[in-house]
Amino acid sequence: MDICPERLHGNLSFLLDTMDNDGEMASVMGFSGFGKKARTFDLDAIFETTRRTAIERSQHVLGELQLFIYVYILFEHLFLHRKQQSKSSSDSDSDSDSELIGPPVPPPQEEDQEDDEEMVGPPLPPGYTGSTAQEDEDDDDDDDEPGEDEDDNPVKKIPDTHEITMQHGAKTVSALALDPSGARLVTGGFDYDVRFWDFAGMDQSLQAFRSLQPCECHSIKTLQYSITGDMLLVVSGNAQAKILDRDGFNVMECPKGDQYIVDMVNTKGHTAMLNSGCWHPKIKEEFMTCSNDGTVRTWDVNNDKKHKSVFKPRTFQGKKVTPTCCAYSRDGKLIAAGCQDGSIQIWDRNLSVHTKFHCKQAHTPGSDPSCLAFSYDGTTLASRGGDDTLKTWDIRNFKKPLNVATGLTTYFTMTDCCFSPDDKLVLTGTSVKKNEGNGKLVFFDRATFQKVYEVEVTNASVVRCLWHPKLNQIMVGPANGTGQGVLRPAQELCVVKSPRKERHAETLTQDYIITRRARQRSTRKQLEKDRLDPHEVQQARAPGRGGRVAAHGGTLSSFIVKNIALDKTDDSNPREAILRHAKEASENPYWVAPAYSK
Repeated sequence: MDICPERLHGNLSFLLDTMDNDGEMASVMGFSGFGKKARTFDLDAIFETTRRTAIERSQHVLGELQLFIYVYILFEHLFLHRKQQSKSSSDSDSDSDSELIGPPVPPPQEEDQEDDEEMVGPPLPPGYTGSTAQEDEDDDDDDDEPGEDEDDNPVKKIPDTHEITMQHGAKTVSALALDPSGARLVTGGFDYDVRFWDFAGMDQSLQAFRSLQPCECHSIKTLQYSITGDMLLVVSGNAQAKILDRDGFNVMECPKGDQYIVDMVNTKGHTAMLNSGCWHPKIKEEFMTCSNDGTVRTWDVNNDKKHKSVFKPRTFQGKKVTPTCCAYSRDGKLIAAGCQDGSIQIWDRNLSVHTKFHCKQAHTPGSDPSCLAFSYDGTTLASRGGDDTLKTWDIRNFKKPLNVATGLTTYFTMTDCCFSPDDKLVLTGTSVKKNEGNGKLVFFDRATFQKVYEVEVTNASVVRCLWHPKLNQIMVGPANGTGQGVLRPAQELCVVKSPRKERHAETLTQDYIITRRARQRSTRKQLEKDRLDPHEVQQARAPGRGGRVAAHGGTLSSFIVKNIALDKTDDSNPREAILRHAKEASENPYWVAPAYSK
């Protein structure tokens, strides 16, 4: 059926015209309604209400503002009125000598020489010989003054009351390091050994819990913990620095450069013996080394392929010079190096081409500077030279030293110097020849550079020294192979612990263990770790007597049964053992006679 649009439109128009409301349309369409009626708004009424409300609020605010202005003007007039009255009264008092208003002035008292000794209160009884309250107060003040002087005196803070001695070896202790918490000490020496000392786990025997040779046959020159204490930098006599973890296991080894390349910037590592190294004070992954190849290089622990940046010390003539020591500033923005020509050169860490500060003759040319140390405030640099001097420098004016101390004998290229934790003292060590005196720790006042204190350590030269800022302890590395700890009595618990008793099983089985780490002491933790290692389990269960000694018990009887009673090794004469078969061979020559029958 076709539907005409014009007709449909006409019908709809008719329905809309004839129906005035929704009810009629709903009735036509056959339902009750279109639902809930929509709400209608009278916009004119809403606008009128809003306008009236705004007018009322404006009048209210205007009234408050007028009240505030009125009160302010009233107080201002009152203030000016009182000021004029006080001025007029003062003028009248100055012009006239009229009588004073108020009670009369008391008569003047006669001056007495003993006014200061008069006491307030009733008179003292006859025969009283005690001190007065004022005298007691004076005495208290006198007693307090020395205490205040002691607090201000930096010499009183030197921890020299007690000391402990830890035996590293028979040769010079050339490196020392304490972790940031002060719980673990590491020593290195000319005997190639690195020893780990744990103060919390040590007893009165003061034995190291681990000893290793990370660089084989090279003497240890520098040891230093990172700022987090989880990594240890080892600088030895070879060209490759190593990073160990807290327990002494290898983490990273720096690559060695190509020694046939002339420009050291284009090679990936050092090509000659290392001299020193240190960690960045702010970035835990960055460290620095200096070498006889004439470069100072920075490294990243996460990149063992190449150095991070290279700094090349130069003389004023532009010639190559060897750096002997290096150090970061306290904020890590500057890099300083002491060179063989006696100069000290400082670079901006981000600009490796030109030096920022350069002192040409900081020390005597040809004398190797052994140590550079920045103060904790970052403004002063201390340098220990091979010319038997200790100098301090102001970084802001680097042309001449602030102070110089002479007569400090040194025979080693790694003699240390450092600042006290409060930055008021400078510490260094002195060297002596064999059987000609004692090595000393010498303390200088930073401001005046007067020698304020010295401590005789041992009958050998003092090579290494460090002053821990958190524990206030001084560690010393002498040339006789002992590690000296200068401390306060309550700062080390290991000196009061009794030595650990050795277990009977460990005593008996120590020489028969043939697995890896055979020389290490057997502990429960180490045994559990070895049990999880498949290689260790295979070594322990291999045929023979070594791996299964005392497997069923650690008593003496078990040891005798396993190693003596059940031992079937033939200890007889080998000649007799062979001749025992001679008769059988002659009667039945099966193996020998047929070969020679023809």
